[in-house]
Amino acid sequence: MRIRPYITAFALGFIFLTACSQQQDARKPISRSSGTFMKESVERNKKLIADEEEMIDSIIKSNPSITYVATPKGYWYHYEQKGDSLDTKTPVRGDVAFFTYEVRDLKGNLIYSDVELRPQVYYIDKENIMMGLRDGIKQMKKGEKVTFLFPSHLGYGYHGDNKKIGTNEPLLCTVTLNDIKSEKEVENQ
Repeated sequence: MRIRPYITAFALGFIFLTACSQQQDARKPISRSSGTFMKESVERNKKLIADEEEMIDSIIKSNPSITYVATPKGYWYHYEQKGDSLDTKTPVRGDVAFFTYEVRDLKGNLIYSDVELRPQVYYIDKENIMMGLRDGIKQMKKGEKVTFLFPSHLGYGYHGDNKKIGTNEPLLCTVTLNDIKSEKEVENQ
């Protein structure tokens, strides 16, 4: 009866040694990419951005009485209501922005109203919001109302928002920055 554990141990040792001694070759990829897909994708995106910028440019040119500001990030904006020239504070990391906004397509059709979107509380650079708004809000002062023209890559991009904003849709957002407070002020309230 004592032989049985030795046989089991010997069998397991033999299986272990034979399994470890087999040399396995590295697996090769099933297909090799020539890089043409990436090149074609880059070209499609360049054309998409150029087309959207052309649409935005036509909006800007059709309203010569409105002065638009071009940003280094690739969006444009104009003031609906400019803030107090004495107040120069704009939101920075560590601040909380309280704002309302509405979203329209470039034809001016309302997608989301400010009532539908409700007042927003945004911890600057610490939360995920639309990429264009993330930067745009940091350009504003308390009390300002600004209309932004965002190409789709600064809005909801290729995916849209799975509701009302479609694929690769440039957006017109009107934002009112109601207040700016430090995170400490907000925590103490």
